[in-house]
Amino acid sequence: MKKYTLTIFLIMLTALIIAQGSDSHLIHSEETDFILEKIIGKLENPWSLVFLPGDDGILISERPGRLNLFTDNNLVPISGLPEIATTGQGGLLDIIIDPEYIENNLIYFSFSESGSSGYSTAVARANLSETELSNVEIIFRASPKSSGGIHFGSRLVFDLEGFLYITLGERGGMSNAQNLQHHGGSVIRIHPDGSIPSSNPFINRQNVLPEIFSFGHRNAQGIAMDKKTGLLWLHEHGPKGGDEVNIIKAGENYGWPIVTYGINYNGTIISTETEKPGIENPVIYWVPSIAPSGMTFYYGDKFPEWQGNIFIGALAGQHLRRLVVEGKSITHQEVLLHKEIGRIRDVRTGPDGSLYILTDAKSGALYRVSPVIIK
Repeated sequence: MKKYTLTIFLIMLTALIIAQGSDSHLIHSEETDFILEKIIGKLENPWSLVFLPGDDGILISERPGRLNLFTDNNLVPISGLPEIATTGQGGLLDIIIDPEYIENNLIYFSFSESGSSGYSTAVARANLSETELSNVEIIFRASPKSSGGIHFGSRLVFDLEGFLYITLGERGGMSNAQNLQHHGGSVIRIHPDGSIPSSNPFINRQNVLPEIFSFGHRNAQGIAMDKKTGLLWLHEHGPKGGDEVNIIKAGENYGWPIVTYGINYNGTIISTETEKPGIENPVIYWVPSIAPSGMTFYYGDKFPEWQGNIFIGALAGQHLRRLVVEGKSITHQEVLLHKEIGRIRDVRTGPDGSLYILTDAKSGALYRVSPVIIK
């Protein structure tokens, strides 16, 4: 009887996957099975996505400098972007919407821009009307600009109080991350209009840039707020080994390059120390590196087994990493989709309770992770 029941279940499951199309696959995980479905392909190095309220679609950024609206199974270009410097790892990067988007139609995006002395990360906001940006305003520019095309960051997130956080890479200059007169290697906190909050930790310190909220970061490409606790979680690329997950606190030093679990790519030592007084220790770290990018807390209604878990994309690791959170600790990790779809650049929780994933490739794609439902 049990064998008969299992056979019927497998037949129904196979029929469901066939009905969903050849781009759908059944994936087994520790807690639950799910369907992985390719939604759209032919995206050139997509970097970020954000859902517009209602049925207004999904905004998708492509690093070469394009912003798209995906709606009704069509990809429509958005006009009105400022000039973007697509150099090295730079280009059009993260994108989020204002907490009051329904009232003001404001979106925020980070990108690399050029100047006479090189490149840096900038953040702009603009009004979105159908497929056009207007009132584009640069609200933050990292300084100083520098040569080279690596470590721009950059992720954006709002906290529960409406402050905007910006992650910035140290642009390949290790010492920048410990220089409080340099934006590189820091997390920035500003108001949505670009002004500086009076409660910022360094607001009254001389010779310190008052936008800086935390420092000592290498190149953070993932930041997310736990809406249940209000804690701000961040992950960052280490060198060869030593990727980190941290909880961000006002005014704290996260150590790069004074302490690290990694080494230089040529095998030489960066630091012999992995911890030191006055420096925040990571919640977890990875050796070898997985090259994390993108980050979301799952509080959707489709996967009760995953409630409160963190999901992180892995570029070099080519997988989706699930982290089980208990308070301020990570108690378990699971690797999903290992080498199934390639380098994962971003992961977001959709309003429908599914997970959405962008792959980083010349011909990248948007995927959806949804539960197996037998009707």
